Amino acid sequence: MQAADDTLPADVAYRLVCEGTALLWRGDFHNARQLLQALARRVDRKAKAPASGGSAVASPAEHFHQHRQVQGRRARLLGMLLIELDASHGAALRRAPDLRMACTEAWGEADGPSVTSLRELQALVGAHEWRKKGVWIPALNSSIHPHYGVFSPVRGEYLDLVAQAPLPTLEHAVDVGTGTGVLAALLARRGVKRVTATDVDGRALTCACENMERLALAGVVQVVRADLFPPGRAPLLVCNPPWVPARPTSPVEGAVYDEGSRMLRGFLAGLAAH
Repeated sequence: MQAADDTLPADVAYRLVCEGTALLWRGDFHNARQLLQALARRVDRKAKAPASGGSAVASPAEHFHQHRQVQGRRARLLGMLLIELDASHGAALRRAPDLRMACTEAWGEADGPSVTSLRELQALVGAHEWRKKGVWIPALNSSIHPHYGVFSPVRGEYLDLVAQAPLPTLEHAVDVGTGTGVLAALLARRGVKRVTATDVDGRALTCACENMERLALAGVVQVVRADLFPPGRAPLLVCNPPWVPARPTSPVEGAVYDEGSRMLRGFLAGLAAH
């Protein structure tokens, strides 16, 4: 690791991170963001360069594996631009925004100074804005507020399926892997008398509980920690599982990537018993 500031050319910075040298930023915060964009352009340009040799047509699985490798290298290189935070998650750089709330929401209270990547900080700020503004869900006629590391319901196809599917009068339903709690809320709004929402992730449980309180559904939806199913049986179970059988590389990717389809297989295997 070496110190870097506004005088560092982007080409030199790119060479250093490719060699494995992290850059601890000491300059203007906005200039650090511009440098990160410049590094991203160089990484992406390198990734698009045609590979030499070999003319065999890759299979879809090989294409996907190569894509994941490229994305992993991109994340690793862009994660080498570092920002130092003080004991309250503040950054003492020129024109630095107030990062304290975003960091505290994601990490909890600081227990001392720390160093993290600028790319991660940008993700925290983005998650903070999603949490503050919420995601409008037409089927609920209300917003769901996702937390950092919890899958955000910005795609609505699966929500429309649950909102429009014919349902009998139900006393109880279970939402397995509830995340933000959006499906549990939809079932409650559709008249299910009691909904049990399960998850194993602490962030998701907190997020779902807060959303139920905000939607005035806490008396109908019970959020519980469980690996897939709660005890007992219910006449309806819903699940929006991760659908790509690959290894997740970050907490939020666990909502998309599921190595060996563990969750989907577990849900299907336990469905009849519950």
